[in-house]
Amino acid sequence: QYYFTVLFGHDGQKPLELRCDDEVDGDEWVEAIHQASYSDILIEREVLMQKYIHLVQIVETEKIAANQLRHQLEDQDTEIERLKSEIIALNKTKERMRPYQGNQEDDDPDIKKIKKVQSFMRGWLCRRKWKTIVQDYICSPHAESMRKRNQIVFNMVEAESEYVHQLYVLVNCFLRPLRMAASSKKPPISHDDVSSIFLNSETIMFLHEIFHQGLKARIANWPTLILADLFDILLPMLNIYQEFVRNHQYSLQVLANCKQNRDFDKLLKQYEANPACEGRMLETFLTYPMFQIPRYIITLHELLAHTPHEHIERKSLEFAKSKLEELSRVMHDEVSDTENIRKNLAIERMIVEGCDILLDTSQTFIRQGSLIQVPSVERGKLSKVRLGSLSLKKEGERQCFLFTKHFLICTRSSGGKLHLLKTGGVLSLMECTLIEETE
Repeated sequence: QYYFTVLFGHDGQKPLELRCDDEVDGDEWVEAIHQASYSDILIEREVLMQKYIHLVQIVETEKIAANQLRHQLEDQDTEIERLKSEIIALNKTKERMRPYQGNQEDDDPDIKKIKKVQSFMRGWLCRRKWKTIVQDYICSPHAESMRKRNQIVFNMVEAESEYVHQLYVLVNCFLRPLRMAASSKKPPISHDDVSSIFLNSETIMFLHEIFHQGLKARIANWPTLILADLFDILLPMLNIYQEFVRNHQYSLQVLANCKQNRDFDKLLKQYEANPACEGRMLETFLTYPMFQIPRYIITLHELLAHTPHEHIERKSLEFAKSKLEELSRVMHDEVSDTENIRKNLAIERMIVEGCDILLDTSQTFIRQGSLIQVPSVERGKLSKVRLGSLSLKKEGERQCFLFTKHFLICTRSSGGKLHLLKTGGVLSLMECTLIEETE
């Protein structure tokens, strides 16, 4: 009997012992399993992709070189024709002047030596002058500014490469495996939850892969760096960031709810143990896109600081910066409004009786905390501002919530639930006056 054993690289999985009817069939099965490595196929694909990109760059470089050589040949042909006409004119002039000039000077060896020394001196003076010009430019503020500008661009390319890698890990180590898990017989997570957690992160990855390839192509043409048209391509597609940022807190909330499922939590820990994650959790990768727009704004600020006002890219970079800042403000306002509504609804669900005033979208949460309600003191006017029961004889802890328009006072039952005070539980701040006791 011909059999083979399948051993797994992680604990908790028993080895499989499989048997075939004959040796040839067993060898074919073992060879098929050996060649079915998905990671090897991915590595081969990545190698082929790198070769393809390299060949494309070589072809582009060769095309540029061919065009340059063609232009040089045309310029040289024109120069040759001009020189031919000058030679013909000089020969005619020399023939006319020949009877009046002797050849004694040209034949004198001392004159030849003097001309040779003069030629060396002229060459030395030209090289010295050129070296002085180049050295002065290297030490000039303009050259220093250009060096800093180039360094900013190089750092931008490195940061973009790292960001694309982070998105690649998010999509390939978490999103796609979880989609497959959601299609299994006993799914630890539903497809709706996967969509809520990751939303359009895959589209963001494709967008930045295109942007990164464009950056690398621009670097290949260094020292000529034209970046504004890349941002012109990127700007119209940044509305997908609005959806991701708007959904960010909700995605983290859905993820936290899914982690309460043991099967999902165990599966997620396996994904996070992948060496590509470098010990980072899924929440960390979901947070990276939140900081990308501010990073672009900072980079454009630094680029403009080292870009001369007469530079060809100045206006385009300023336009891109203004658009990104406007988008950043819109996203910040949307996130603030959305988070405020979710916070209000969460507090409203915590109160057993409910609270209709929290359904007002203009009601902004400020803070919450525990306060001690002291017994009422019959002293002057203080007896008129008693809160809660009029028969309060000892101090009591109250859970308080402060909003822009109202102040809520709640008590916590033994079961941990919140109840509004029957008297004075909801105070309208628009009808209140704050008085500071000077005593």
